[in-house]
Amino acid sequence: MTTPAGTPADIDIPTLQHLIATGRTPRLIDVRTPAEFETAHIPGSYNVPLDLLREHRDELRTHLDEQVVLVCRSGQRATQAEQSLAGAGLPNLRVLSGGITAWQKAQAPTTAGTPRWDLERQVRLVAGSLVTLAVLASTVTEPVKWIAAVIGAGLTVAALTDTCAMGMLLAKLPYNRGPRTDLRQVVTALATDRR
Repeated sequence: MTTPAGTPADIDIPTLQHLIATGRTPRLIDVRTPAEFETAHIPGSYNVPLDLLREHRDELRTHLDEQVVLVCRSGQRATQAEQSLAGAGLPNLRVLSGGITAWQKAQAPTTAGTPRWDLERQVRLVAGSLVTLAVLASTVTEPVKWIAAVIGAGLTVAALTDTCAMGMLLAKLPYNRGPRTDLRQVVTALATDRR
């Protein structure tokens, strides 16, 4: 379900809570990393990380023929997932407005697990640390200042393109992988749980 302007249709938290309470729960697809999903997720949601979703969108499309709500931390990755699935011909897509962050702020039901830092917070820590260290090191060896410039340029590109190379690299670290998402298990669960 895409708006005329080409942006995905959002669904707000009260509307989603109402659908769940009345037994008309849409398919909830959480596109965050397995570690983020393990930290906290909406009960009944399926974890299909964005990379996996993009790679297997055609296979997933055959199991997502009803209303689908895409969830991530704030809505950015869910919007990217919506674009990918819409490109595969899947209608009835919505993005949870504000993501899991807003869901938790609304004190809506959440399944909690092992706490981990969000990728965005990790990127801020790593980028900030690298810039600080480069500036300090540049007082001894001036050319090191260019490391800070490269990090700054990378953050600028990330903001302009709404992508983050550092975030994608950090997502591959063991800390962020959490339990591995197996596409076959997700597809089996989607087929089995079909209403």
